Amino acid sequence: MKETRGDRAFTVFNYIFLAIVALVVLYPLIFVLSASLSNPEYVLSGDMWLWPKEFTVEAYEKVFQNKDIINGFINTLKYTFFGTLLNIVMTICAAYPLSRRELKGKGVIMAFMVFTMFFSGGLIPTYLLIRDLGMINTFWVMIIPNAVAVWNIIIMRTFFQSIPHELEESATIDGAGHFRILWSVVLPLSMPVMAVMVLFYAVGHWNSYFQALIYLQDQSKFPLQLILRQILIQGQVDDMIKSTSESLLSQKLSIEGLKYAVLIVANLPMLMLYPFLQKYFVKGVMIGSLKG
Repeated sequence: MKETRGDRAFTVFNYIFLAIVALVVLYPLIFVLSASLSNPEYVLSGDMWLWPKEFTVEAYEKVFQNKDIINGFINTLKYTFFGTLLNIVMTICAAYPLSRRELKGKGVIMAFMVFTMFFSGGLIPTYLLIRDLGMINTFWVMIIPNAVAVWNIIIMRTFFQSIPHELEESATIDGAGHFRILWSVVLPLSMPVMAVMVLFYAVGHWNSYFQALIYLQDQSKFPLQLILRQILIQGQVDDMIKSTSESLLSQKLSIEGLKYAVLIVANLPMLMLYPFLQKYFVKGVMIGSLKG
């Protein structure tokens, strides 16, 4: 089909629009990376706006020498790994029975689950419940209260329903039970939606700080995001202080460089994970959501 002038104009408009969106998204990332590798004086004065000026890795050296940051990084890794593992297991355990045709009352179960998406118990009742369960200031408070998300159950259940029923019938004829069907038939065919779920849950755990802020008191258990928050608040406090002595000015410059370096360290694992899972996004999310 021959392109009309309107089609070509629309294509050009799309390219220009997408280029602008890409610039808007990429510029903050490039700026933060460059600021973390620049002399903080140029960052504070506004002379560094794109590429690093007076290249230095001093901020990264301080990051990796700071015990609180290293401890927070290790804690976040543990919360993300075990939390995501529990999330995936729980989501599969909920989604598979709800995808079975023969399950009676699944409409009522789904209605109860969807109800929790719109109405929750609130912060204070939730805190009292977690306190009575003895999870305050423990490792488990970071992974058990959010062990499963209803929205992700719906996506996974719908994906399971899209798998041809004939495959499961064949396995049943061969003598397979539900656990065998789930392990040998359903899960191997569900890699796209599993990859999407891993990314959703892992990003949620990695960026989580509010839960730690409410339930954790021991700093040795703080995740990296909470440590980062402390550093950022310290920077804001310093902004309110008129730095008149050299030591205060040096401290302010040090915090400024440290702030950008920690942002890069905190986000780098998720940025590295995304390209490996991005190819599953369209298939995993679209199949899992459109047929619901």
